[in-house]
Amino acid sequence: MAMIETPPYTITSTILDLSERIGEAVGRAEEAAVRANLRLRRVNRIRTIRGSLAIEGNRLTEEQVSTILEGKPVVAPLREIQEVRNAINAYEQYLRWNPASESDLLRAHAILMAGLLDAPGRYRHGGVAVTGPEGVQHIGAPADRVPQLMSNLLSWLNVTEEHPLIASSVFHYEFEFIHPFEDGNGRMGRLWQTLVLTRWRTLFSDVPVESLIHAHQGDYYDAIRDSSAQEESTPFIAFMLEVILEAVRDFGSSDHVADHVTDQVARLLAQLRGGPKSANQLMAALGLSHRPTFRQNYIHPALSAGLVEMILPESPTARNQKYRLTARGRAAAR
Repeated sequence: MAMIETPPYTITSTILDLSERIGEAVGRAEEAAVRANLRLRRVNRIRTIRGSLAIEGNRLTEEQVSTILEGKPVVAPLREIQEVRNAINAYEQYLRWNPASESDLLRAHAILMAGLLDAPGRYRHGGVAVTGPEGVQHIGAPADRVPQLMSNLLSWLNVTEEHPLIASSVFHYEFEFIHPFEDGNGRMGRLWQTLVLTRWRTLFSDVPVESLIHAHQGDYYDAIRDSSAQEESTPFIAFMLEVILEAVRDFGSSDHVADHVTDQVARLLAQLRGGPKSANQLMAALGLSHRPTFRQNYIHPALSAGLVEMILPESPTARNQKYRLTARGRAAAR
């Protein structure tokens, strides 16, 4: 039997401290999960899917993801709609998969990338590079080494005695380093870490960790680069544990979406139930004349909580800017 190589990483005091704090937060969040209703779980699933795909450049909003989940038509690029449909399908099935199973891993990739690649569910046969604004950031492992590298990584995941918080983070980084597929590696790595975490605590089927990764997207890529430079996944482990801690704490402190809603934000959400509105329209409807008050007490808290989004997020100060409810916001406004 071939020796299983252990991926390089170092368990630091920071990693141990974060793991302990996550354990405490998970306990509190599990109490909230018992009380969480199906509507909140659906909202968090939408945030998970939208967050993971947004990292890869998918521009669909939470509202559009929700519409697709409901089986209704959406006006958007066909590829982006297909990506959402595939992700919905994958997250509906992922609890059936064994994290250490290569066949399940390939099956998951086939679902996530159906209609997007010529041969989804198969390892790549050519080279692959990750590019960014500054050019090539990472070159994946040689294609002829991918099967053996993935076999070793999955075998390690199967036998490791590391805590699932650490093991899932190590796997996530090593998976991205190998980059075994022609496309879809980022969303697969995040899905598989969620699978490992959910096998540890079912709570993670409801915690939108991917949404928090999207919120810290720059730091996510920095952690990958730092780990590659150090030739061990330690920086990435620490980053992921910080994100997981934030996600669990957020979930544990909001067993109902409405818990985050102040009276001012609730009034704002009520005005948006009829459809998108501009800042001027909202201020008039709310009886406000002082724009700083509107920004500080109404629109900024709603945007930060993911209850409201701009229809033109790439141009925040556009004259024709309007605001609309996200799926999370619609749940809170009911």
